[in-house]
Amino acid sequence: MAVQQNKVSKSRRNNRRAHDALVAGNPNECPNCGELKRPHHICASCGFYGDKEVISMTEEIDLDDDAA
Repeated sequence: MAVQQNKVSKSRRNNRRAHDALVAGNPNECPNCGELKRPHHICASCGFYGDKEVISMTEEIDLDDDAA
Protein backbone atom coordinates (compact mmCIF):
# COMPACT_ATOMS: atom_id res chain seq x y z
CA MET A 1 0.00 0.00 0.00
CA ALA A 2 1.37 3.41 -0.95
CA VAL A 3 2.11 5.78 1.90
CA GLN A 4 3.28 9.31 1.29
CA GLN A 5 6.75 10.21 2.51
CA ASN A 6 5.96 13.87 3.26
CA LYS A 7 2.83 15.98 3.17
CA VAL A 8 2.21 17.74 -0.15
CA SER A 9 1.27 21.34 0.54
CA LYS A 10 -1.80 22.93 -1.02
CA SER A 11 0.43 25.25 -3.04
CA ARG A 12 2.50 22.42 -4.56
CA ARG A 13 -0.64 20.35 -5.23
CA ASN A 14 -2.39 23.28 -6.96
CA ASN A 15 0.72 24.13 -9.01
CA ARG A 16 0.69 20.59 -10.36
CA ARG A 17 -2.98 20.93 -11.31
CA ALA A 18 -2.48 24.30 -13.01
CA HIS A 19 -2.26 22.68 -16.47
CA ASP A 20 -5.35 20.45 -16.08
CA ALA A 21 -7.89 23.10 -17.09
CA LEU A 22 -10.06 22.43 -20.14
CA VAL A 23 -9.25 24.42 -23.26
CA ALA A 24 -12.07 26.07 -25.16
CA GLY A 25 -12.77 24.88 -28.70
CA ASN A 26 -11.52 26.78 -31.72
CA PRO A 27 -14.40 26.77 -34.23
CA ASN A 28 -13.88 28.09 -37.75
CA GLU A 29 -16.45 29.44 -40.17
CA CYS A 30 -17.37 27.12 -43.05
CA PRO A 31 -16.42 28.79 -46.35
CA ASN A 32 -19.48 27.29 -48.07
CA CYS A 33 -22.40 27.89 -45.69
CA GLY A 34 -20.95 30.11 -42.95
CA GLU A 35 -21.80 27.78 -40.05
CA LEU A 36 -19.24 27.18 -37.30
CA LYS A 37 -17.35 23.90 -37.63
CA ARG A 38 -14.32 22.20 -36.08
CA PRO A 39 -11.07 22.88 -37.93
CA HIS A 40 -9.97 20.12 -40.38
CA HIS A 41 -13.39 18.44 -40.19
CA ILE A 42 -16.33 18.13 -42.57
CA CYS A 43 -19.04 20.73 -42.05
CA ALA A 44 -22.01 19.07 -40.35
CA SER A 45 -24.60 21.36 -41.93
CA CYS A 46 -23.57 21.31 -45.61
CA GLY A 47 -21.19 18.32 -45.94
CA PHE A 48 -18.34 20.31 -47.52
CA TYR A 49 -14.63 20.06 -46.70
CA GLY A 50 -12.94 23.11 -48.14
CA ASP A 51 -14.28 23.47 -51.69
CA LYS A 52 -15.34 19.84 -52.20
CA GLU A 53 -18.65 18.25 -51.28
CA VAL A 54 -17.70 15.14 -49.34
CA ILE A 55 -21.13 14.11 -48.04
CA SER A 56 -24.28 14.83 -49.98
CA MET A 57 -26.80 16.25 -47.55
CA THR A 58 -30.42 15.38 -48.29
CA GLU A 59 -33.50 17.15 -47.02
CA GLU A 60 -35.07 15.58 -43.95
CA ILE A 61 -38.10 13.48 -44.87
CA ASP A 62 -41.11 13.53 -42.58
CA LEU A 63 -42.15 9.89 -42.32
CA ASP A 64 -45.70 10.74 -41.20
CA ASP A 65 -46.46 12.50 -44.51
CA ASP A 66 -45.05 9.67 -46.63
CA ALA A 67 -46.89 6.94 -44.75
CA ALA A 68 -50.30 8.55 -45.21
